[in-house]
Amino acid sequence: MSMSDPIADMLTRIRNAHAASLDVVEMPFSKMKSEITKVMKREGYVADYAVDGGTKKVLRIYLKYVEGREPVIKGLRRESRPGLRKYVSVSEIPRVLGGLGVAVISTSSGIMTGKEAKSKSIGGEVLCAVW
Repeated sequence: MSMSDPIADMLTRIRNAHAASLDVVEMPFSKMKSEITKVMKREGYVADYAVDGGTKKVLRIYLKYVEGREPVIKGLRRESRPGLRKYVSVSEIPRVLGGLGVAVISTSSGIMTGKEAKSKSIGGEVLCAVW
């Protein structure tokens, strides 16, 4: 069965894993998902991630919790989707929760946060928002 939106599937898996208080969530590997996870790790939203497997790679994300079972990620939202892409210029890059969250943007220089894209003066496609 093919997936029409693998990034939305990834975000839903993370949301569901947090709701079930799981430490690890697994999903099929893709380079895009791996880069999004790398940004989330760099910003402190996930503890770690790993890629396992040979021909069928699996992306394993280790979730982060604060003081017992309170998840670090409060919310995930898919911004640009296959049916309606959302491209922004540098001046239109969104601030998530007044700067408390992170917008993940796909640019010509790779996937990065909105803050990094603004500092490099490049726009792109807003993939998702994390807070």
